[in-house]
Amino acid sequence: MAGLNQDWQIDFAGILMGPGTPYLVSDVVGLGAPELRTQDVDNPVDDGAYPGVDYYGRRVVRIEASIRTPGDPAAATDALARLHEAAGVPSVRKAAGALAVLRLKWPGRDVRRLYGRVRRAEAISTSQSIHGWIPLELEFNATDPRFHDDVQQSLTLPLDISQNVPGFRAPLTAPITTGVSNPSARPGWLTNLGDLAAHPTLRIDGPVTNPRVWFVETGRSLELLLTIGVGEFVEIDTRPGTRWVLRNGSGNASSALSTSSRLDLFQIRPGRSELRWTATDYTNTSRLAISWRDAYTAL
Repeated sequence: MAGLNQDWQIDFAGILMGPGTPYLVSDVVGLGAPELRTQDVDNPVDDGAYPGVDYYGRRVVRIEASIRTPGDPAAATDALARLHEAAGVPSVRKAAGALAVLRLKWPGRDVRRLYGRVRRAEAISTSQSIHGWIPLELEFNATDPRFHDDVQQSLTLPLDISQNVPGFRAPLTAPITTGVSNPSARPGWLTNLGDLAAHPTLRIDGPVTNPRVWFVETGRSLELLLTIGVGEFVEIDTRPGTRWVLRNGSGNASSALSTSSRLDLFQIRPGRSELRWTATDYTNTSRLAISWRDAYTAL
């Protein structure tokens, strides 16, 4: 992945553009509010219409750029080839749901990223390529219109019986049903510095039975009615367009979700939140890992 270390630089699906590169950027369009998908309904008996729910559509980012390698037409052709290769990576282009990344570094902002697909990477003309100049038209369609922080946050929580053991007498008999993660040793506090809710991904490593994860402030929870064995794991992705529950990286385990579990509503709200989880564990060695990127309305 290209390293963005200067303002006005862009990482276009792995190709670094802007200052210090052979790709000069002259204009970027599509960083404002994305188009709306409205559900207004015409009033059948009077003037006007009834306003419905408005949803954001895809964010279409168009970039005017050019390849500039003065006096070196071979270098310009190589730069164009690298761009086409990045735009047509088979692992993204031929896989439903796979996403490319557009990253931007603007003045006064940390690096932000968008997820989507490259839809255009075209040389407008090659008439000046003999001089090392090739104008370009680039287009990136972000399936999620929100901007995301480039740094991924993460937190790992063990199960801890210290909340429930007062009054217990030895010997304890397995299985032990745990309480929340120990707030004094490894609290489940996490912070979304953005102004929009972030959609996390989770991984639960066994051995554990019937894990339940929830946010204290909102009460939103995910509960899996299954047993995860030693060496096994379940991954949960709540991001729009990629929501799934996988067992050991491939098997669909979405049927194990309880009826009250909503992947679309399991969000990290802006600010500070507390995450807790409970389960039955014979060994007290299971782990919950949660990762997310802070989400923003604007760049």
